[in-house]
Amino acid sequence: MTTADQSGEVPARGKRADARRNEQRLLAAAAEVFVTSGVDAPIREIAATAGVGMGTIYRHFPTRADLVVAVFRHQVEACAEAGPRLLAEADSPFAALREWADRFVDFLVTKHGLADALQSDSGGFEKLHAYFLDRLVPVCAQLLDAAADAGEIRSGAQAYELMRGIGNLCIGSDPRYDPRRLVDLLLRGLRS
Repeated sequence: MTTADQSGEVPARGKRADARRNEQRLLAAAAEVFVTSGVDAPIREIAATAGVGMGTIYRHFPTRADLVVAVFRHQVEACAEAGPRLLAEADSPFAALREWADRFVDFLVTKHGLADALQSDSGGFEKLHAYFLDRLVPVCAQLLDAAADAGEIRSGAQAYELMRGIGNLCIGSDPRYDPRRLVDLLLRGLRS
């Protein structure tokens, strides 16, 4: 039996574990499809990639905009959660920064398509962009500070500037261009 809290409200039940797993699998599949086919990809392609029925997608995300926003948030959270974990597991803070930058590049490839889809709702896009900065700038700063404290990079590197630089290097869709090569050069430029 569910009981009311002190305000008289009955707390909302969380999603079942299998429903959360389905949603996470669906968001990962949607992000993958968005990278290869764009944000206007058919819902049936996303469903097939996720291994779920189209009804499952519509139950979780009634509109395409709901799906796009959820993918964006899912990608931001994955990138934000990776930073501290990489710092704890990597051989060095610089190695953690380099691996995080790779994940950030993966995210940016998806983000550019999402930004185009969300431009019609500029207020909503601005909120998502603020969310993106609020979650990721501190993670990048933590990685930069750890690498500087270890003497692996010069001190004074700014997280926002590094993220902006990486973002600018990721613009474009020429298949002959690999932004990772230039991001690697950028990161090597931070070395002390």
